[in-house]
Order: sequence, then structure tokens, then C-alpha cells
Amino acid sequence: MNWTTDSIPDQAGRLALITGANSGLGLETARALLAKGATVVLGCRSLPRAELAKDELQAAAASGGGAVELLELDLASLACVRRAAAEFADRYGRLDLLINNAGLMALPRQLTPDGFEMQLGVNHLGHFALTLALLPLLSDRPNARVVSVTSGAQYFGRIAFDDLQGERRYDRWAAYGQSKLANVMFALELQQRLRDQGQAVLSLAAHPGFARTNLQLASVAANGSWFEPLAYRLMGPLLQSAAMGALPQLFAATAPEATPGGHYGPNQFGGMRGWPTEVRIAPAALDADQRQRLWQRSEELTALGLA
Repeated sequence: MNWTTDSIPDQAGRLALITGANSGLGLETARALLAKGATVVLGCRSLPRAELAKDELQAAAASGGGAVELLELDLASLACVRRAAAEFADRYGRLDLLINNAGLMALPRQLTPDGFEMQLGVNHLGHFALTLALLPLLSDRPNARVVSVTSGAQYFGRIAFDDLQGERRYDRWAAYGQSKLANVMFALELQQRLRDQGQAVLSLAAHPGFARTNLQLASVAANGSWFEPLAYRLMGPLLQSAAMGALPQLFAATAPEATPGGHYGPNQFGGMRGWPTEVRIAPAALDADQRQRLWQRSEELTALGLA
């Protein structure tokens, strides 16, 4: 039997923080959790857009008994990440689900306020810093989970340790693949470190397959490409909805059968679309030495550590 949003267990009393929740996968994930009774905090860079999403989600919140709230969170800025984490801790003092969903795709080279290549800074380092700052709120919660959302780009990704920020050579798709591979490596290494510390928090990863979201539009707009819009139109029949694309991360976040360090994605057409299932991890992410090296470098860059 296929796993759908109807399969999600009751989430009443649980508190979830979803990054990038004002559109696409994050919005659909919030909608599903609200319908099952969770309180969902939308962690978004733009509060006006978050307000629009909140208005749209009120019906799901009302019908499911959950509640939707907002948190200003710009993952490109470590100062903002730390401020948001502190605000979240002061406001709630607990957390059950952290879904690291926000992301950028295939942008021309830009730098974050902290001087990081933008895709690595937002997709990996911002979430790395946020997760470590919020772990104390998760540590004593039953069935607490951290879900890192990656993509199929992990399979061609490579961590360029000698040029992480693309200063000597920059390819926007290679930078995206690096950041998505980093998401999986982080999820696996976090699970290992939590296990070593005897913590029950689960760390998992998920990818949406080929889903229709704002990522494609943002990438096209940023690059001014004539070819990419044509390619996306030609591939249109393969694209699945954002609601379907959100199912793997919802499975990772809620399914009782999801396993520590598990990685979930669609089950059809080589992981491009379909229902959630356990899927293969990029071979590069299975190298424990490389994962530890990335973790150490990420600690150095974000000046945060796992206590």
C-alpha cells in the first residue's frame, strides 16, 4: 500500500519548525502536519510571504486542530540563524521536529553576508548552525527528529575541500551538487554523533525527486537562461506536484518505520517521482572520513559545535 498523508500518525501536541515553509515542499509539509494536529512554525526569510502562507494554511490548522506560527529566519546570515534559534528557544523551550527544507538551486556565484558561497551557505552551513543551536530543545523530547532535505543532485555532487567556496573555479550546478551532498553527509554524521552520545533524537534525510517548486523558476530568473525554461517545459510530464514531492520528508519526519540515518525518496523512474520509499545514498556520503572532515570544516566556518 502506498504511503500518503493519510498515513501520517496523529501529531497533536507536537511542535515542528520547517525552514523555507512559505512555498513548495515546505508549504505542503506544513499543510500535512497541521492537518494532523501539529503546531507548525514557518521559518522564513520574508515575513510578508510567510504571512501569506500562514493565511493559506489556516484552514488546514483549523480542521486538524493544529496551529501555524511564524519565525523570521534568514539562513544566509549566521547572525540571523543564531538570533532566530534564541528566539525560538525563548518562545517555546522545546522542539519535536526540525525539517531543514529551505534551499537555493544553481545560482550564479554570490556570497552570503558571512562570505560563504551562497548555495553552500544556505543549503548546508545555515542548516548546520541552526540544527546545532536547536539540538538541546530536541534532546529530551520523545521521537524527536531532524530531517535534512537533499535532492538527486547529491549523486553527482563532490565536496571540493580545496575550494569549498568556489573561489578558484565556480560552476553553479557543481556548487548545488556539493551543497546537496553535504546535506546527506550532515544527516548521516549527525545520526552517528547522536548515537555515540546515547541520544534518542533521529537524524534522517529525504529528497523530493523531480518536483515542481519555485526552485526552477528562481534558478531560471537568476541565470537568464533561454535553454533551461525550454528544458523544464520538455520535462514537464515527469514533474510531480510539490505535494507528492513533500511525501518523502513527511515520511522521514513522522513514519514509525523510518529508521535512524534513513534516506527516503520517490519509488519510481529512478527516484524521480512516486511514493516514498527508502532510496540509495550517494556513495560519496558513505565515506565516514569525508563526513567527519566536512563536519569539522563546518564547525570551523560556523563557529558552533555539538556540545
